[in-house]
Amino acid sequence: MDGLAVASGFGVGAIVGITGVGGGSLMTPLLLSVFKLNPAVAIGTDLWFAGLSKMSGSVAHARHGQVRWDIVRQLLAGSIPASIATVALMHFTGITKGWASALTFSLGIALFLTALVVAFRPAWQQVGLRLERHIPDHRKPALTVLSGLVLGVLVSLSSIGAGAIGATLILLIHPRLPARYIVGSDIAHAVPLTLVAGLGHASLGNVDWGLLGSLLVGSIPGIWLGAQATRRLPDGVIRSLLCASLLMAGWKVLH
Repeated sequence: MDGLAVASGFGVGAIVGITGVGGGSLMTPLLLSVFKLNPAVAIGTDLWFAGLSKMSGSVAHARHGQVRWDIVRQLLAGSIPASIATVALMHFTGITKGWASALTFSLGIALFLTALVVAFRPAWQQVGLRLERHIPDHRKPALTVLSGLVLGVLVSLSSIGAGAIGATLILLIHPRLPARYIVGSDIAHAVPLTLVAGLGHASLGNVDWGLLGSLLVGSIPGIWLGAQATRRLPDGVIRSLLCASLLMAGWKVLH
């Protein structure tokens, strides 16, 4: 058992528990900078970390009836084929230097997008309400499938996007959906997507299984304690700290 990995899992788990986002977007840069994994292995390992660590949350939301399964099915209809196609392309071409550069670039862009999403989280619902007049109900399923397709490619290339970006896309298309259903549906979609993408990366040998086990051991108590701490910290402070971390991580990855 790697003590540094357990501590890292605990730290990221605590941030996830406090903010509800940031698992993949903080874990992957950590795997690159602290554990010196190459980008493909860091992304593959993080996909499994995200999928397994979110599984209990998905079950909890489902038990409380906080999942819109129609939205989840529509997202998966786009994201799973997109993820399979992306990984299949990696298999066909092999992990070349070009792919390594593409993975690193995708990771950096995903980090900046996540920071943008988190920074302006309170405004996204207003944007969605303004867009609603231009998006009739019969078009929402197709737009949700398209959102899933974008997420499938982004998550498979960077391991990031299934959380904060996914929730924002749901909010933009369904701005009147209560927050608990947005969170529950987002997590219920993220678990199968990250595991399918993770299986693809595992088939390429892009997962450090021993390190993954140590990270998960630390993340479980970290998520629980973070969830307790969130009651005592102002939302603005939490959001500012997370945004700063994401921006620094994105800058370091791209440079």
